[in-house]
Amino acid sequence: MAEIINVIVAFAVIILIVRWVTSGSDSDRAAAETLGFRPKNVSQDMLDTISNMFPDIPIDNIRYDLLRTGSVELTTNKILEKGYLDPPPAQYFQLYPRTPTPARPAATATTTAVKTTPKESLIERYHLQERIKDASTEPIPDSEVGGKSVWEDTPEKREANLRERKAKMILAARQRMLAQQKDTANGSSGST
Repeated sequence: MAEIINVIVAFAVIILIVRWVTSGSDSDRAAAETLGFRPKNVSQDMLDTISNMFPDIPIDNIRYDLLRTGSVELTTNKILEKGYLDPPPAQYFQLYPRTPTPARPAATATTTAVKTTPKESLIERYHLQERIKDASTEPIPDSEVGGKSVWEDTPEKREANLRERKAKMILAARQRMLAQQKDTANGSSGST
């Protein structure tokens, strides 16, 4: 009789353990059935981390991959290897509907125009305004533009060398652009 009681207790314990392991909330079960895998927990910090590193990847693609992997590192590695993340299937949007982005107020005729600051050009960023005047008189030969660099002894000399190579590349690109514009202007005025 004692053996039968032990078998019944052991059987009951096994049933309780199996139910406890396989049970989950109904939403977890529904998500697993809908998506085809058991989704991992995804925090807002995880989403923010990846979307800050890769702002061009849609947030839904990031969330879907994080639901599959549960790891920021794995998702980041996948983006670095492939260059993109696969878009989620339509079932994903049944469980995680898109949140509408807040619309900006439409401009009316009575509102004033928004002042936009022009973007800084490369000439201004690298302080090459004085060298533009010199470069316009003497063209920079292509062999000097971004050519081989000599390894300098000190970091300051290496930085100065790099700065000079950048300046030559920017000025040469500007000269090519001006020449191209001049050619297109001559071509369009000659054809009329």
